[in-house]
Amino acid sequence: MKSKLLVLTILAIAFCVPSFGQPANDVISGAIPITPSPEGTGCSSPSFYLPFSTDGTTDSGLQGSCTSSGNDQFFTWTATTNALFFESNSPGYPGIVIWNAAGTTEITCANTIVTENVYGWNIGDDLIIQIYDFATDSDVAFCLEAINYTPPPPSPVTFTSQSSGTSGSYKVGVVDMNGDFLDDMVSISSTNVNIREQNSTGGFTTKNITTSNADYPPTWSFVAADYDRNGYTDLLYGGGSGVTFMKANSTGTGFTEISGPEDIFSQRSNFVDINNDGNLDAFVCHDVAPNVYYLNDGSGNLNFYQSNDPSAPYELGNYSSGGDYGSIWIDYDNDRDLDLFIAKCGGEVARRTNVMYTNDGNENYTENAAAIGLADPMQTWSAAWGDFDSDGDMDVFIGASSGSHKLMRNDNGIFTDITTGSGISTLTSNSTETVTFDFDNDGNLDLVSGRNILYGKGDMTFDVYPNVFPGSGSYGDLNNDGYIDSFNSGSIYFNNAESNNNWIKIHTIGTVSNINGIGARVEVHTPSGIKIRDVKSGDGFRYMNSLNTHIGIGTDATINSVVIYWPSGVIDTITNPTINGSLEIIEGDTLSLENSLTNELIIYPNPAKDVLNISSLELNDAMIYTIFDITGKRVLNSKLKDSSIDISNLSPGNYILRIVSGNLIKSQKFIKY
Repeated sequence: MKSKLLVLTILAIAFCVPSFGQPANDVISGAIPITPSPEGTGCSSPSFYLPFSTDGTTDSGLQGSCTSSGNDQFFTWTATTNALFFESNSPGYPGIVIWNAAGTTEITCANTIVTENVYGWNIGDDLIIQIYDFATDSDVAFCLEAINYTPPPPSPVTFTSQSSGTSGSYKVGVVDMNGDFLDDMVSISSTNVNIREQNSTGGFTTKNITTSNADYPPTWSFVAADYDRNGYTDLLYGGGSGVTFMKANSTGTGFTEISGPEDIFSQRSNFVDINNDGNLDAFVCHDVAPNVYYLNDGSGNLNFYQSNDPSAPYELGNYSSGGDYGSIWIDYDNDRDLDLFIAKCGGEVARRTNVMYTNDGNENYTENAAAIGLADPMQTWSAAWGDFDSDGDMDVFIGASSGSHKLMRNDNGIFTDITTGSGISTLTSNSTETVTFDFDNDGNLDLVSGRNILYGKGDMTFDVYPNVFPGSGSYGDLNNDGYIDSFNSGSIYFNNAESNNNWIKIHTIGTVSNINGIGARVEVHTPSGIKIRDVKSGDGFRYMNSLNTHIGIGTDATINSVVIYWPSGVIDTITNPTINGSLEIIEGDTLSLENSLTNELIIYPNPAKDVLNISSLELNDAMIYTIFDITGKRVLNSKLKDSSIDISNLSPGNYILRIVSGNLIKSQKFIKY
């Protein structure tokens, strides 16, 4: 916790230098001493302005890891506290670097537009403070507040970096490209897909695949999945003027470039089965118009639709000027189908208010963010969804691209803002990228926002560790040791796996559902509780993360069972799997629908015409009913709210009703006439 603040505000009189030419403290030898203000003054108005060079010459001072160029000025300070709170405002957007007194050792830095805590020295140390302007030659406003700050405990994970050996100037990804379930590194150029395939014996093999010139390189987003089911991963490039698909051939040695004529300012893109027909579709956020999507005809052909077209089967974001940035498909209401949350940004309040399209399980999507507490008009490019309090439903961290982040707890489908007291307010830097993984395998989901990691404690509170990575990246297991690594800025950041916690990796192989199992809910039941994940392609904003489902189980030495709820409605249960290894689950291998038939589930009338009644069933909030036709296709799916089900829209024929609640699975046949 931060103790009582001692304020250190830069005295205006000390920094009055002409706003032309080079200021005297532009070089380290001219550093100006900082004199603290009386305690309690704080970073209050008026702001203090520093005039920077306006003569176009390049500054000659030090440059820290937060900046490689730009105007700078230097100050000296004998530390009276162990930290500084740094605040800046436009124009200029300055950053801060703290050096030792000799100017030879960088202690810490912050690259920020608004606020940041910096620390890492001791009281009494003689320091050099470098303020730099990374925008343009301009006068900038900033202030410094000296604070006594208790940093979080030592990081539970450290990372070791090495060159990735990749090439490609556009977006990067960590994803299995050849169907061996080992995460590979992918980077893109306009005419090449560079793949660093992970070898089962360790290390990587480089595969450069020349492609036709991409009409729309992935300047904004990159996503991957096997949408034509041939065993090799396909790619979607989201560009500023359109979308390009790179469709892998049946040997993984080449791609066919497919670009449509549509003018699309792409933001986040996803592969997902929108209409739940077992084939992967593609969804693309649009920055300046209603959202678009591509429905798969079952033969690997994708048909274009836009949400404002009356002939389009679904309306999935119809704001006239767009503003749609970070889409993610997640089952927030635990009814075993995917809903669509979109983080929005820019413009009038209506344009930047986040939206949720709730799926009723019957191919109907309804926007209801206001009703469930998620209609925030904040500036955000992405949101990370996960069960941060281990209560069995998906909570959400909404990462701000400017302003303050928010943490929302899911209480049976209604969201409550619990940001205060969660610890995330100490993350004062912003990012367009936020995703969630369990980096230390302790069983609690962590967050990675830009270059920072927020380690979760399992109770909706976090410890914030800034500047772990040089920026945003892609994540997966790049040395097959069960711990999440990072592919970031041309380097691999290997997780050193100090925690010795246990884990399992799950590979979902769809048969009735899509081959990657995207949209499946994965539950891992251990002696200490249940861990849940949703399989997804496309989270964060720009990059692609692993399709493998990675779950840390902490000190639990056994797993009771792994349960997969597939998009098709099939449920697979694997009991007592081996820990600290990979588990491949093929849809339908463990529990057929026929195996759950029982006379204990009493339904009437049978045959039925419009309403099917269920006898002697104790209802609860987690109970879900699914109706399958005689071929095993899911035709109805929803939470069971009372003891009768409307079947009036079903065609006459034979069906199976299944009821699921926790470990309870009961099915019964019926006839609709």
